[in-house]
Amino acid sequence: MTFNLKQSVLACAILQAFSISASAQQAAQPAAQPTAGVASVVVTGSRWVASDRASIGGFTDAPLLDTPAAITAITRTQMQDLSIRNVTDAARFDASIGDAYNAIGYAEQFSIRGFALDNASSYRKDGIVIPADAQIPLENKERVEVLRGLAGLQAGVAAPGGIINFATKRPTNAPLRSATVEVSERGTVHGAIDLGGRFEDRRFGYRINAAAEELKSYVRGADGERQFASFAFDWQIAPSALLQLDLDHQHKSQITAPGYQLLRNEALPTGVSPKTLLNNQLWTKPVETDSSNLGLRFEYRINPEWNATITANKHWFKRDDYTAFPYGCSNEGEGFYPGYCSNGDYDVYDYQSVGERKTPWGVQAMLQGRFTTGAVRHALTVGTAVSERHDSFGEYVYDYAGYSNIWNNLLVDPAPGSPRTGPVMERRSDREHALFVQDVATLSEQLTLHAGLRWVKLKRHELAEIDQPWVHANDSFVLPSVALVYKPARDWSVYGSLSHGLQHGGIAEMGTTNENAALPPGRSKQVELGVKGIVNNAVMVSAAAFDIRQGLEYVNAANAFVRAGEQRHRGIELAAQGKVNADLNYSLSLMALDAKQTGTGDPGVEGKRVTNVPEFRSTAWVEYAVPAVAGLKVDAMWQYSGSKAFDPENRAIVPGYHVAGLGASYAVRLGNVNTTLRARVDNVFDKFYWRDVTQSLGGYLLPGAPRTFRVSAQFDF
Repeated sequence: MTFNLKQSVLACAILQAFSISASAQQAAQPAAQPTAGVASVVVTGSRWVASDRASIGGFTDAPLLDTPAAITAITRTQMQDLSIRNVTDAARFDASIGDAYNAIGYAEQFSIRGFALDNASSYRKDGIVIPADAQIPLENKERVEVLRGLAGLQAGVAAPGGIINFATKRPTNAPLRSATVEVSERGTVHGAIDLGGRFEDRRFGYRINAAAEELKSYVRGADGERQFASFAFDWQIAPSALLQLDLDHQHKSQITAPGYQLLRNEALPTGVSPKTLLNNQLWTKPVETDSSNLGLRFEYRINPEWNATITANKHWFKRDDYTAFPYGCSNEGEGFYPGYCSNGDYDVYDYQSVGERKTPWGVQAMLQGRFTTGAVRHALTVGTAVSERHDSFGEYVYDYAGYSNIWNNLLVDPAPGSPRTGPVMERRSDREHALFVQDVATLSEQLTLHAGLRWVKLKRHELAEIDQPWVHANDSFVLPSVALVYKPARDWSVYGSLSHGLQHGGIAEMGTTNENAALPPGRSKQVELGVKGIVNNAVMVSAAAFDIRQGLEYVNAANAFVRAGEQRHRGIELAAQGKVNADLNYSLSLMALDAKQTGTGDPGVEGKRVTNVPEFRSTAWVEYAVPAVAGLKVDAMWQYSGSKAFDPENRAIVPGYHVAGLGASYAVRLGNVNTTLRARVDNVFDKFYWRDVTQSLGGYLLPGAPRTFRVSAQFDF
């Protein structure tokens, strides 16, 4: 018998749900009247509770109020309440996060503060870097933490916009049994189970998560499936020593949905549907990805003031990439590359890249302690980190197959000969060594100084083309960071910070004259001022003003990928979340951003807006617990994004948009089972909008989802 994880998890979640309902009904029946109706007891359900701590702002779990950085932390409770199934769902609640070639069926990719995140360095699992070349599952995540702004001290190499850290679920002290079933879109079915607790020997704990999805995307034809399983174990070796182990695996197979290019490379397409699949050919294949993690953490408390920690993670990634790729127009005049024809025709290419593999790993060791010097209290962290990444791939296939049309799909034959990717071999490796130190010095009850330094040594070996020699790079950098925090009152803090960051140079994309070549590492700088506070023990508010600069990378008029001049992002962020009263919760996030390209020496881009960056973005969410019906909550969400520049020359400006959503949940207790029923509708008014405007691969526009519905049931027993 062949074990099918997807069917098993779905069946387990569904059967568990029905068995729970049945047993609850039986338990609720009066003995003398076995045919009587169910005697249900309504409960209030989970509350919106904002996380007040995160580990992403420094080197330990710390209060957000005292951390001199702009941080968002979304908890497991919030993810459940808001039916967040992936990072794209979570990103909607932070106005500083945007899409960055976030195509359906491919990897989820984002920007923060207008800077596209680096898939190789901007995503972390328990503080250790993992690649984001596949969807990062949330079923085994306790918290999603977002650090907005430079993370040179905390992370070393990372895009200047910030980093996203995923905190893994750990074993629970009390038994945990939970099952969730959700149906959405055109018949997407999601099932998940979450089991936790401790063994008879309570020194040992476990956490098991599994999920499966039958994917029916709103883009008709971009369908697929996903299976996921994870295990986490704790061993309290001694009162002062804790060992934690976790492992997970995900398989995903889904046809990807490419975006649109400009007509004649100058005008936005009109009259198109977000449900249309441009990758719609008889020979279209799904993108197949497998990703796994093995994590380890050891904590040892030397004495009440000092402790040591070692954290490690090994990641495995494999992808077979297939697309009937839409690019350019050869049917009109001399053609447009990039760009589609005036009548909507576009060239179709048979793209294949089979056997891609990436195997990054990382280890970090820290010693942390507290001591005093005179009247100054110190919290000291010293540590070292090593990470390594190996990328293997072959020469991809990219052959012309024919042409189709954005309004009228035309079937074409695959490129003759059914070519395959060339021999797979290691083509790029990166190694990063780091030493870091941070001292959080409490100068007085109101004033705290955060000062840190990270030394980074980078080594890169790269084979851009098989017929060219290997390129070797060896660089060292020192990244300082300093911040001052002033607390005028117990629940308020004001901070100012100056920090340096470091990022890998971009890799020249397909079709450029220096294709596959990587630019050297680049530095970035940030100045930030912020204020945080808690109002009436019910509302957390924050504001930050920032100025970030880094080298500008783009494809110039000679079709070469270069770094010239700089991009400067200056902005303001405002956020508030909490309770108005016992029945009304809300969350508000705003960002105003001025992102310009300067010092390039290129009149075509000098002084122009940075691509895919709106000048204003906001998101608001409100939830109301209906007093007349215990357990019933209704909520509404509204998002706004201003216009965005499509290309570095700003020839095309993509209009802004408003999107609204509604939701409801009903919590009821059936027997001994807490049950929560949820329903959501996104894009209530079915508005068409371009949610993502990327310059990747020549520049593409990705439409937002149309009106979509989903219903779910969560059983906690």
